[in-house]
Amino acid sequence: MSIFKARVKEFKDIFAQDVIDLKQLRRQTFNGVPDVLSFRALSWKMLLGYLGPKRSNWQTTLAKKRALYKQFIVELVLPPGHKENGEGDCEGDNESRGVGLQDHPLSEGPESAWNTFFSDNEFLLQIDKDVRRLCPDISFFQQPTDYPCEIVVHSKGEQGRRLHERVVPSVLSSANVERKGLGMTKQINLITKRSAENYAAMEEGQEAHWEVVQRILFIYAKLNPGQGYVQGMNEIVGPIYYVMASDPDLSSRMHAEADCFFCFTALMSEIRDFFIKTLDDSEGGIKCMMSKLSNMLKSKDINIYDHLKSQELHPQYYSFRWINLLLSQEFPLPDVLRIWDSVFSDEQRFDFLIKICCSMILIQREAILENDFASNVKLLQNYPPIDINVVLTHAVSLE
Repeated sequence: MSIFKARVKEFKDIFAQDVIDLKQLRRQTFNGVPDVLSFRALSWKMLLGYLGPKRSNWQTTLAKKRALYKQFIVELVLPPGHKENGEGDCEGDNESRGVGLQDHPLSEGPESAWNTFFSDNEFLLQIDKDVRRLCPDISFFQQPTDYPCEIVVHSKGEQGRRLHERVVPSVLSSANVERKGLGMTKQINLITKRSAENYAAMEEGQEAHWEVVQRILFIYAKLNPGQGYVQGMNEIVGPIYYVMASDPDLSSRMHAEADCFFCFTALMSEIRDFFIKTLDDSEGGIKCMMSKLSNMLKSKDINIYDHLKSQELHPQYYSFRWINLLLSQEFPLPDVLRIWDSVFSDEQRFDFLIKICCSMILIQREAILENDFASNVKLLQNYPPIDINVVLTHAVSLE
């Protein structure tokens, strides 16, 4: 039996159990999930806490969560005062949304649903910009989904159901563009390095995958007003959505949006400190994580550590984005999925992420020691192509 077939059998055996052995699942997922059947989608749903170990509870959990997400769409995405006539799976009316009869689009009262509707554009503008250039190295996000949200794409001439229609073009304020954290995004491109792609929206009745991602991020921002949307979240939700929307099981794929939302929310609950400035210095904050990487590098190779220090090439110039976005911008999407298999399955979660980052530096040892400051910045901000298994194997060796 080949190694691949053996690994497929291992995953089949794991998911055949009435109660999934999470330790065994973590152990197998850490070494990479075979890209067949629904193994990765199921593994991620479990490792992120969306599904529990009892298979008998899955159907109830999924039905409940998916129904809740449909409610979010009705209450948070559809324009105030809309009236549904049993269309699609989502139903809503004025009373259920708390929209009073006196509420009017021109109302400026603080309780006005319309006032909130228009103010949403402040962060929707940034979301729209970011998702239109998601993963430009593949065409997936530009393609139409087979399962569009019916009550959104069939607008019956009503404007505003599709989020991209609401966006009012304007000059993005620095508050929107910059992360709510380290004040260095104007100096160096720490958050995003995507090209200036600008995907087109689909016609009435259809929607592209990026439009679905836009809705997920919009709902997340609405439900988390204290955090809102921060640039870079699109790079976290993108790979999760890709996995859910590529599930060979069509009964699961049709609910990719809802499942992705809850997996993304669960992951954000773990890394939210990365995106909030006031928590930068906390134990799980981005500064603390960069400090861990720096200390690990110092203990593993003092020469590289001293060389980068002498060049004043501080960790935030390159590892900020590595850690903040879980390496989602440093490698092609298939490699990112492989990395996340290991990161999600690691019980310490982000300790292994730090090991991966340290390995990326150590693997480039000779070049780094020979390079000047400018060359090293370029090298570390645009990591050269490499077999991701080489990096992961090296990371495992770091004890």
